[in-house]
Amino acid sequence: MPTGIRGTGMLGARECRAGPRGRNVIVTAPEPVDGAPAGAIDAGRMGTPPMDTPPMDTARLDAVRRLESTALGSRSLQRLTDLTQRLLGTDAAAVSLAGDVETVVSGAGLPSGSLGRQVPLADSLCAVVLAAAPDALLAPSAARHPRLAGLPAVRGGAVGAYLAVPLAVFDGTAVGTLAVYSGAERVWADTDVALLRQLGDAVSSELQLAALSQEFEAHRLRFELAIDAAEIGSFDWDLATGRLVWDDRLVALFGYDRSTFDETIGAVMARCHPDDRERLTEALQSAIDTCGEYDAEFRIVLPTGETRWIQGRGRALADDHGVAVRLVGAGFDTTSQRHGEARVSRVLEVMRSAFFSLDRDWRFTYVNAEAERVLERDRDELLGGSVWDLFPAAVGSDFERNYRGAAATGEERVFEAYYPPPLAAWFEVRAWPGPDGLSVYFLDVTERREAEERARRSAARLTLVAEVTAGLSAALGGAGHEAVAMQRVAESVIPLLGDWVIVSLVDGDGRMRDVASWHRDPALRPAAARYAELRLASLGPTAPLMRALASGQMRIVDDVDAAVGRMLPPGEVSDVFRTLEPGSAITLPMAARGRTLGALSVYRAPDRTPVDQDDVATVRDLADRIALALDNSRLYEQQRGLAEGLQRSLLTAPPAPDHAEIVVRYKAAVEAAEVGGDWYDAFLQPSGATMVVIGDVVGHDTEAAAAMGQLRGMLRGIAYREGAGPAEVLSQLDAAIHGLDMGTMATAAIARVEQTPEERAAGSTRLRWSNAGHPPPLLLHPDGRVEELAGERAELMLGVDPSASRTDAVVTVTRGATLLLYTDGLVEGRDLPLDEGIARLRAAVAQLAEEPLAVLCDQVIERLRPEGLQDDVALVAVRLHREDRPRPAEAGPQRVPGRTPQR
Repeated sequence: MPTGIRGTGMLGARECRAGPRGRNVIVTAPEPVDGAPAGAIDAGRMGTPPMDTPPMDTARLDAVRRLESTALGSRSLQRLTDLTQRLLGTDAAAVSLAGDVETVVSGAGLPSGSLGRQVPLADSLCAVVLAAAPDALLAPSAARHPRLAGLPAVRGGAVGAYLAVPLAVFDGTAVGTLAVYSGAERVWADTDVALLRQLGDAVSSELQLAALSQEFEAHRLRFELAIDAAEIGSFDWDLATGRLVWDDRLVALFGYDRSTFDETIGAVMARCHPDDRERLTEALQSAIDTCGEYDAEFRIVLPTGETRWIQGRGRALADDHGVAVRLVGAGFDTTSQRHGEARVSRVLEVMRSAFFSLDRDWRFTYVNAEAERVLERDRDELLGGSVWDLFPAAVGSDFERNYRGAAATGEERVFEAYYPPPLAAWFEVRAWPGPDGLSVYFLDVTERREAEERARRSAARLTLVAEVTAGLSAALGGAGHEAVAMQRVAESVIPLLGDWVIVSLVDGDGRMRDVASWHRDPALRPAAARYAELRLASLGPTAPLMRALASGQMRIVDDVDAAVGRMLPPGEVSDVFRTLEPGSAITLPMAARGRTLGALSVYRAPDRTPVDQDDVATVRDLADRIALALDNSRLYEQQRGLAEGLQRSLLTAPPAPDHAEIVVRYKAAVEAAEVGGDWYDAFLQPSGATMVVIGDVVGHDTEAAAAMGQLRGMLRGIAYREGAGPAEVLSQLDAAIHGLDMGTMATAAIARVEQTPEERAAGSTRLRWSNAGHPPPLLLHPDGRVEELAGERAELMLGVDPSASRTDAVVTVTRGATLLLYTDGLVEGRDLPLDEGIARLRAAVAQLAEEPLAVLCDQVIERLRPEGLQDDVALVAVRLHREDRPRPAEAGPQRVPGRTPQR
């Protein structure tokens, strides 16, 4: 009964003890140097002489040989190697095994043909790491590292900075390394070493799992070979057609070959001993009539005159009407086992896999030597005893359900199940039903399960770190978004790292706030949120959270009630605390660049084990990453505010000409903290004509902003004088760009609002415009029609060819029309093609035609970019109010020279 097997398992030894894998203790250097993490080995700075190649002990050589065939080309190892390179941001990552030579079994960022490459140990980076095992080896500069500098990979320039951890498997034997390196020098941080150790644990677990799986398959193959050794043949009799199909073994047992076996039941009867034919016929007919089991032992007479005993067993299979249509089963030669199963017993006895058989009353009828060992009972104690009495923990478990299910259905059951102490082990079980009872083969897979669980938890932790890092980058974007981002963090860490969590942030004024909470039990989430609202006002200076913030050090609390609960004042906060029933907790300050930005408090229920070293490393890594993301976000917001302020300072407020309203808008992109080249302008010429300009300098940096300021100033100076139309202004500006050797390219569109006294009397106005490669302005007519101001052909942008021909276009409009000029950030982006964006803008302008001009401008930006701006947007709009009525208040107080406005 596989209910608690101990001993050799897959490895063939009575006990396998975990080695020192995953230790956080590293050989300590007297002082950290050149940014090296304290406690990391850096022999290049410590002045120690180079180490010799580590001795090739037998244990390590055996371990490496077991691993090489399964590790090379492993997809799981490749995923972990890719993840290592991505998380540490290095040029390359590699997993190497070191036996007689170093063999690269997995890599990311390596040159083509690197996998499977073998390096002599004298030239091996891996060998240097193993000489210092179990410590990590880091070299900010491999060329200055005494143990690495002379190696070919370093001398050739491929390795500039190097960081590696040893990989230990089985009994702690160091078999290889997980290493990352870059071509340039790099200072390795504490978090880099901790993260690589976590990844190394995952790689070690994957290597051990692969080796154990290979060992398991070897056991499975040995068992199948044992079945073959028993010389069992199979048959399938189609009762409808009469065709009897035998495998090659059964054909040979009956003394036929494929040319002489006619695939009929007559071939059986022809070989059957005359005295046994009636009994065999009755057994077959009974199985067919009852759709039941067939079991018969009979003699056959071969053409040579030799007599053999054959044991036949099978089952009749019925159709939907309950009529037998097939009889399938097996037959084997029992001549030598006629009065016992000595031969089969000998085969089973030499098997290294555990095996036992049960009769129909669930009593042990056979137990091989391996089963005695793993079940920790002598066969004299087992034989004849009930499995349910001898192993009571199996009652009601997966063992009983599957054993009884196999016996009831006649079908093999394969399953994995756990048997509690005193065996305390996981088993993979195969249970075969037969006429006499149940045959059971089982393997102790505890080590494999533990390796899988370690690998799963390690992968889950790494996935959590990667997801939180990516999520923070997407969610953080301003102070208002910090609480949302921290709530996502809180929901991500539960339940992997704890049962509930509270995330705290420190505001710019130094005030602490609990901004997010989460509980694995939905019913307790309101209680966790309420406790987060109340706790800070109730905690004293000796509380773990306050001590962690004051010291900047992590606090692990084994008994939260003793450390926190007893200091809470009576009332709601104490009641909510008791409702949550915390057991243990870990609190980490979130600090970056010397500033404490908050804290992460993860709680566990009393029935859950406290955090282990892997949990601590993961929480620490998360806290560091969250703090860095928060700090970057806050610095980004400061820079973005300064950039936007600078941009706006280069743009001026529009004029307010008689009976005309001008509205301008400038919106900075949400994805960049840079000044850009978008600009607008609006001013009056001495004659009273209104000039409106929109432009966009190529680029998004301070140079673009400077060029924008220059172009805007030059264009103002050129366009202010009388007589120059929009096309001439653009031509002269293009010539200035070329003549002044500005090296700038830009798009621009200019429109001039013109009106003669006759046109004024008639209530009409002329718009004269020219476009240098800019998106077409839109003209909203009083009747709601929207027109694109586009010429027959597009004209070149500024800064390309100063001799390019430029033309004016004129359109006459009635008063009440609205002109809209805009930059491409409004109508084009990663998610919006230009043509589609312009079409959407036209539709929005038509729908908003009756809105005040300021509302129209704000709404078109909101409708076209509801998710935020990917690029800066500048917009200038002119609405021509009718002049036969009093001047509207929104047109402003400015007057056109020489005009007498209507009152």
